[in-house]
Amino acid sequence: MIERLSEPATASMWCRKMRTQGLQIGLVPTMGALHEGHLSLVRRALQENDRVCASIFVNPLQFNEHSDLLSYPLSPDQDVQLLDRIGCHMVFFGTLDAFFPQLKPEQIPMQEPGPYSLGLEGDSRPGHFAGVATIVKRLFEVTKPSRTYFGEKDFQQSLVVRDLARKMGYPEVVVCQTSREPGGLARSSRNRGLDDIQRRHARCLSVALRCTRSAWQAGERDAQILESLLWESLDNAGVEIVYATLRDPDQWTKQAPKGYLVRAQALVAARIGGIRLIDNMRLDSTAELDSGDSESSRQAIG
Repeated sequence: MIERLSEPATASMWCRKMRTQGLQIGLVPTMGALHEGHLSLVRRALQENDRVCASIFVNPLQFNEHSDLLSYPLSPDQDVQLLDRIGCHMVFFGTLDAFFPQLKPEQIPMQEPGPYSLGLEGDSRPGHFAGVATIVKRLFEVTKPSRTYFGEKDFQQSLVVRDLARKMGYPEVVVCQTSREPGGLARSSRNRGLDDIQRRHARCLSVALRCTRSAWQAGERDAQILESLLWESLDNAGVEIVYATLRDPDQWTKQAPKGYLVRAQALVAARIGGIRLIDNMRLDSTAELDSGDSESSRQAIG
């Protein structure tokens, strides 16, 4: 039976008890409204650790639009049932008051998110990555896991978290490839808000990414040409493009690279009926499947 905890002190005590028994802990941070993508992270964690903790906390610090926070889907009881069914050992429901007692939100010391927060999501959502880093740091401090698991769909976030963990000295960050629906749409809690027509439109994100990757595989390496292809694939697709661009995944820059690329990550963000979706794909790799669930891959902290 899964343990359901709601206070940092009790969650910390549970984790400390596991560690004193010589057991390794895997942490899967989530904001709830769990889907198969989240569950695949938990399954991976169960394979690689003795005990697994999933956190569920809709973090207000990472929302720069209050309406977005208010509309974020919630299903706590269903989430616990799903986690219990696959064998997760503990679920931790955090709150801002519990993480930072006696502090008003505006008094909370925010964690500097580092250079990987520059550009793209950092520009589109001011303060977002500081909010992410602040709460992820607290989760690490409370649980002190051996490993933590994130999805590659939030690619820039995974870089921010990896950098944070490197500075803290723990945990190992395991980044798992994007989990996709059969039509190719990246799984997201926000997908719940899409109607059937919007869902069909949303598939254009993964289609555009695959088209751009096909151009790479055909030999195209010019950053500006590849970015143009990405934009063209999204144009007239019934979505409002926020950004469609490329980055060198190993040398992150605020601005898009120019000229010849050796490595490339294509990244897109778009609004569909007021719902903001993101997706990305590594161009210089054929590891990721075009649709459905994909196998996970590890990026360890060095």
